[in-house]
Amino acid sequence: MDKETEARLRMLAVKYETADFIVGDPSWFMHQVQGRQNQETMAFVASVLSYGSRKQFMPKIEYMLKASKGEMFRWVNEGLYSRDIPDSERCFYRLYTFHTMNTMLGRLQRMLNDYGSIGDYVKAKVTTGTGTAEGNAKASGRSAIVAISDYFQNCGLQGGVIPRADSACKRIVMFLRWMVRDSSPVDLGLWSDFIDKRTIFIPLDTHVMQQARQLGISDSRTQSWNAVIKITEAMKTVFPDDPAKGDFALFGYDIDEQGTK
Repeated sequence: MDKETEARLRMLAVKYETADFIVGDPSWFMHQVQGRQNQETMAFVASVLSYGSRKQFMPKIEYMLKASKGEMFRWVNEGLYSRDIPDSERCFYRLYTFHTMNTMLGRLQRMLNDYGSIGDYVKAKVTTGTGTAEGNAKASGRSAIVAISDYFQNCGLQGGVIPRADSACKRIVMFLRWMVRDSSPVDLGLWSDFIDKRTIFIPLDTHVMQQARQLGISDSRTQSWNAVIKITEAMKTVFPDDPAKGDFALFGYDIDEQGTK
């Protein structure tokens, strides 16, 4: 990547990582609730549903936000979700039935009951279950992805609700960006004390892949973990202390291109 492109990516990251970014973005929902537990839980639920058309999945997330009355942690932790998302085979969103969502929320409820919060579960697993360095060293983003994926894979969920850790893991990676990156008007940084933001990744979707190919960062046409690593490594050359900041730059790259034509 040449110096001119690197400079442009830095400029675009500053331009697009603003409070205005959350409007129409699934990250908006975690800013509508108060308290660490509510924000973690809301963010996780929003990330699970963030695929396909925003016009279709955003109302589904909003339905859950309204059903919880802004108390997403209590709604899940106390099993109140079963009133609003009963265990049935009716379609909830695309491949997700009410049964699928009810099962996912039931597994999340168990996590909250057993560990206290999503963050406490991840912290326990990345510090004691994955061989993290001792002392005050922070854990890696990869270990957090594996911990989250494994927990839900073990309950038999089908249809990719929580992706396998050997896939591109776009929604988990996005959730991790929200939780780990600090000093951001978009991301919450709730886990910045125990996960090193230098070790998290770029959430990979079709748009990011197109921009990566245009920039010569990656020639991959399939969403894979190898592609995630390659694009993230390229962003580390531009944002060495915060590679996931490159997500905002890649988001804005095409928008700026269209605006200059």
